[in-house]
Amino acid sequence: MKKTRVVVVDDSALVRSLLAEIINRQRDMECVGTANDPLIAREMIRELNPDVITLDVEMPRMDGIEFLGRLMRLRPMPVLMISTLTERGAEVTLRALELGAVDFVAKPRIGLADGIKDLADQIVEKIRIAAAAHIRRASPATGGPAAGASAAGAVSPPLKLLGRVSTEKLICIGSSTGGTEAVKEILIHMPADSPGIVITQHMPAGFTTSFAARLDGLCQITVKEAAHGERILPGHAYIAPGGKQFRIDRSGANYVAVVEDGQPVNRHMPSVEVLFHSCAQVVGPNAFGIMLTGMGNDGAKAMREMKDAGSYNYVQDEASCVVFGMPREAIQHGAADEVLPLTAIAPALLARLSRSGSDRYRV
Repeated sequence: MKKTRVVVVDDSALVRSLLAEIINRQRDMECVGTANDPLIAREMIRELNPDVITLDVEMPRMDGIEFLGRLMRLRPMPVLMISTLTERGAEVTLRALELGAVDFVAKPRIGLADGIKDLADQIVEKIRIAAAAHIRRASPATGGPAAGASAAGAVSPPLKLLGRVSTEKLICIGSSTGGTEAVKEILIHMPADSPGIVITQHMPAGFTTSFAARLDGLCQITVKEAAHGERILPGHAYIAPGGKQFRIDRSGANYVAVVEDGQPVNRHMPSVEVLFHSCAQVVGPNAFGIMLTGMGNDGAKAMREMKDAGSYNYVQDEASCVVFGMPREAIQHGAADEVLPLTAIAPALLARLSRSGSDRYRV
C-alpha cells in the first residue's frame, strides 16, 4: 500500500512530536519530516516531495500565511492548516482557505498535548481528504485560487434584480471541505433583494462568526450567523453556527431560524441533513437547493427529499470541487436537477428565478 507522505511544519517541538506520532500510527500514512519554520520546510518539501503538509500559522522568520501564499503560487500542494481556536486564529484560517489550503484543524489553547491527542481521528481523516483533494495553482495577481471560486480581492459585481421575488422563495446551501470559498462565489453574485439564503457549512464553534463577518464585508446582501428565533429575510444570508444544529421553521407567514443544541447528524453539527430536511418539510416547492464541495454524504438524502417536495436543486460539478464527495452522493441519490461548474450556479439560479414569475435578473 502506497502511504501518504506528510511533512509537519510547526514551531512547537511538542506539536511536531505529537503530530508525527499520530501520523505514523496510521497504516496508510507516514511523517517523512518535520520543520520548525517555513524556510526549513521549503527545502524539505523540495527534497522529500511530500503528498500533504500540515502548517502552523504563527512561526519565526516567515508566518504560515505568507509561506502558504508563496507555496500555492509556485508549487501547489495539499495543505492542512493547524490553527488556534481564537477570533484572530479564525480570521487567519479563513485567509488560509482563501489562499488554497484544503482544510484546518483548530488546536486548543490550553491542555495542548491532550487536546491534540483528542483530535487525532479528525487530523488523520483531514490528511486523507487533503491527499485526494483537487488543488489549483494560485493566481500571481491576487494570491487566491486561479480557478473555481473567485480569487481573493477580485469580487465580481452582483447580478441585478428587476422586479420582485416572492418572499416564499428560499435558497438552501450545504457545503464542507473547500466550501468557504465556494459559498463566497455564490453569495458575491446575489443582489440585495434576492430571496433569503440559509447555509450550513461544516465549521467548528468559534469560526462561523468570523466567516459570516468576512462574507458580509464582500457581499451586497447582509450575511450573518443565524440566531435562534429570528425571521429569515430577503436580501440576507444566515450561516449555521458552529457546534449547533440549524433548521428552518414557520411562524405564521414567515420563515424563522431554529438554532439548537443537539446530537451530531452524519457526524456533523451543524449538519446539512438537518437544514435540508427542514427545507423539504417547511419550504417545499419554494426552495432552491445548492450542494457544494465537501467530503462524505451529509445532506444527500435530505436533498432528495427536497426534490421530492418540489424544490429545484443545483449540484457543483466534479471539475470545480475541491472534494467531490457530497455532490457525488447527492447526484447518486437522484437529488440534482442540474450539475454545474461553481461559477455557473448563481447565474443559473437567478435566471430560473426570473422564469418563475415576472421577475428579471441581468448582469
